[in-house]
Amino acid sequence: MDRTQTMGQTEQHYLIFDTAGGFCGIAWNGVGITRFRLPARSAEATERNLLRRLRGAQPGTPTPDVLEAVAAARRYFEGEAVDFSHLALDLEAQDEFFRQIYAAARRVGWGETTTYGALAKQLGAGPEAARDVGQAMAKNPVPLIIPCHRVLAAGGKVGGFSAPGGAAAKVRMLELEGVRAGPPKPAQQSFDL
Repeated sequence: MDRTQTMGQTEQHYLIFDTAGGFCGIAWNGVGITRFRLPARSAEATERNLLRRLRGAQPGTPTPDVLEAVAAARRYFEGEAVDFSHLALDLEAQDEFFRQIYAAARRVGWGETTTYGALAKQLGAGPEAARDVGQAMAKNPVPLIIPCHRVLAAGGKVGGFSAPGGAAAKVRMLELEGVRAGPPKPAQQSFDL
C-alpha cells in the first residue's frame, strides 16, 4: 500500500447530525467508522465530546456507508428496528480481546439483551472476564453501532452507561426497543395510612 492510500485511511472526518433523540456525532476514515457519539442536547456539546478523542479530525463529506449509518441512527431514535451489524468499522486501535467482545456484542439484535457474564462465557472466558466486558462496553468507541446498551449487569440490572444521560439514557434506548430493564415492579403496592 502506498503512502497516499495509508494517509487516506487514517484521515479522520466527522459529521454532527440531528435525530429525534438529540444531536449525534460520527467519525470515519478510509477503513470505516471510528467513533459515534450518542445524542446530546446541542450540536456544540456533541462536537466537543466527539473531538475530545479525535486528533486532527475535520468535518467531511460522508461516505455512502456513513450516510447509511446516519440514516439508520435517525430511524433508530424514531423507534424503528435497525440493524447496524453490517457497517464497516475501524477498531484497529482497540485491544484484541475488546475487538472480540465488540464482535460478540454486535450480534445482540434489536429488542434483545445479554449480560456482561454471558458475553464473557460466549467468548470462552470465565466469569472473572465479565469485568473486562464491562470495561470494553464503557470504552466502546461506537455505541449504538456496537449496541453496548443491550449489555446488562447480572440479574437484568441496567449497570453503568458512559454516554450522555448515563443509565437513564440506556433505559430510554432499551425502551425504544420494547425492553424493560431492571427488576420487575411489585405487583401490589402498599397503602400509606
